[in-house]
Order: sequence, then structure tokens, then C-alpha cells
Amino acid sequence: MTAHSRPARPVMLGQNQYGKAENRVVKITRDGDTHHIKDLNVSVSLSGDLEEVHLSGSNAHCLPTDTTKNTVYAFAKEYGIESAEQFGIHLARHFVTSQEPIHRARIRIEEYAWERIATSDANSRFIGADEVRHSFVRKGQETRLTEITYDGEQWQVISGLKDLVVMNSTNSEFWGYIKDKYTTLKEAYDRILATEVSGRWRFNWTDDEQRMPNWERSYEQVKKHMLQAFAETYSLSLQQTLYQMGSRVINHRSEIDEIRFSLPNKHHFLVDLEPFGLKNDTAEGAVYYAADRPYGLIEATVLRDGVEPKIPVDLTNL
Repeated sequence: MTAHSRPARPVMLGQNQYGKAENRVVKITRDGDTHHIKDLNVSVSLSGDLEEVHLSGSNAHCLPTDTTKNTVYAFAKEYGIESAEQFGIHLARHFVTSQEPIHRARIRIEEYAWERIATSDANSRFIGADEVRHSFVRKGQETRLTEITYDGEQWQVISGLKDLVVMNSTNSEFWGYIKDKYTTLKEAYDRILATEVSGRWRFNWTDDEQRMPNWERSYEQVKKHMLQAFAETYSLSLQQTLYQMGSRVINHRSEIDEIRFSLPNKHHFLVDLEPFGLKNDTAEGAVYYAADRPYGLIEATVLRDGVEPKIPVDLTNL
């Protein structure tokens, strides 16, 4: 039988999902004259018994994505936003339990932080002005992340952050590496170590019988331990620093079983100032060129002993 005369193999529908991406919702909570902000970017993705909408175009099992958008806003008003994780859990549970064809919901949330603007003392305020508790400035440190997945029985919560830029201006070295005919990099015994932290951590809370973590406190503590480990590690490589950051989190936060980092090495190279008769010595305070690209990219997962890794290796779409 020739290739042209072979019977056609049946075509099968593979994995599929649908939903409304990037619903921007801002919830203001008023506590008297003091206001609080929760600012989220919520993406809803649903999967389940959805073959016919692909094969025949029947929408009988299809909850419109516009409805999922409306649900996000309605839930923000009805339940408030205690935390990104708690809000995602409310949404995921609703979609799976209220719609029979929907077997699995994935809610991804980015949270943008705001902090209160400190106002001037009473003597320098405009006449008639009261203490201001409703003015905010957007924090620029990092974006908080969470992904909640629910299948009607089991939960998976992976939280994290991105765009957290950190630097050690000393206590970092890099030497003793492989050298071949293409190696031009000079060994460094006092260098800047800088990176832009992208991290995800998985909670061991998986069902409603377990005690739920305090999501807000957990985030604050994970970030604290990461930053302390970065600052306190005398680093011989960014890999060593990454492992210290991850192990500090696992050792101090019992609710977390796994953490994965993607750390671009934001290189700072000493500028050659000898042509101008200037010595550029790190001991005296040096001048550096901050390189944009290319950059070293260090990625690894740190796990509690005996735990199976579940955070995807590629964080670009997580």
C-alpha cells in the first residue's frame, strides 16, 4: 500500500480550555475615612465536557466568557477580596460546582500593590484639610502572582512573584570555572550580584479538610526569607544564592513544599577607564556598565525531601 492510498486516520480533539483573560478589577474597601485597595488582573480558564462546541459548534455546554468576566466583578463586590488566593478559590469553586459540564477551573491572578501616601504634618496642610487616608502610590517593587486549579475534589495553589529586582554590591565572587579557547571572561573576586527574581511556590494545601494557610502572611514571610537569604549569602555563584533562597523558604514555611526560581543574572561589568588614566578599582568604589542583554539565566527548583515536583519547568506561561 502506498502512502497515498493509506486510509486516513481519525482526527481527535486534544486538551482544550477557554475563558476570559485579564479581567482588571479594583476593589475599594472603606473603613470609615480609611480606604484599602485590592488591584487584580484575573484570568479564568475552564475545561471539561466541551467536545461538541469544537466538533459541531453546539454551545449547549458553553458558559460564555462574558459571563465569567461578570462573575469576577460580582464576586469582588459580594465576597470582597481578602487575598488573591482566597478570591481565586471562590471563583474556581463556583465555576466547577455550579456548571455540570465544567470539570476543572484554573484561575490566574496578578496583584498590583499600592501603599498609602504619607501626608504632611498638620501645621503645613492646606486650611481645612483633614488627615488624608484615601491617597495611594503604586508600589513598583514586584507583581504578586497566584494560580488556583480545582477539579471538584483537589486544589493546587501555586503563588509567586515576578519583577523583583535585587542587588548585592559586594560579597559576590565568580572564579574557578571551565576555560577553553573561547573563554575571555576574567575571574572576579569582588563583583556586583544583581537579578530580577521570578519565583513560584506550591502550597501543600490540597483539599477542603485541611486548614487553609494565611495567604497574606505567607506571602509576606516568603518574600522576607527570600530577600534575607539573598542579602546574607556570600555568593560564589548565582546558583548558590538561588539554592539558599529556596531552602530558607522551605525550612521556615511549613505550608510550602516546592519553590522554583528563574533568575536572570543582571550583569554589571567594570568599565575600562585606563585609556583616560583612571584606575577603576572595586575597593575604592567602581564604575560599572549595566548590561541589558545577553544575560545568564539560572533556573532551579528547591523541594522538601520526598516531595514530587509539580511546578512546570518553564515559567514563561505560568
